Amino acid sequence: MSDDSGLWLLLLGPAGATGLYWALYRYYRNTDKSHAFERETAVEAKPVTGSDDKIDEVTGTQETEIDGNNVTAYRKRVQRIEGDTG
Repeated sequence: MSDDSGLWLLLLGPAGATGLYWALYRYYRNTDKSHAFERETAVEAKPVTGSDDKIDEVTGTQETEIDGNNVTAYRKRVQRIEGDTG
């Protein structure tokens, strides 16, 4: 076996890997088939409706805990469901 006859086999590995990578990339990306929303979709702007009525204002919190905090009451938080065990 001469050196030239085995050269194609050595080149087949990287060429095959590159071809497989490119085929998988094209299959999963679909960049040529994707929808260009910005160019292909017509968006009609309409006037904004609603009101700017002020309802409430929160300027900061004074409480260190939330009302009804049960973080330390494990038995109260996690309740067992009674029923068949077998």
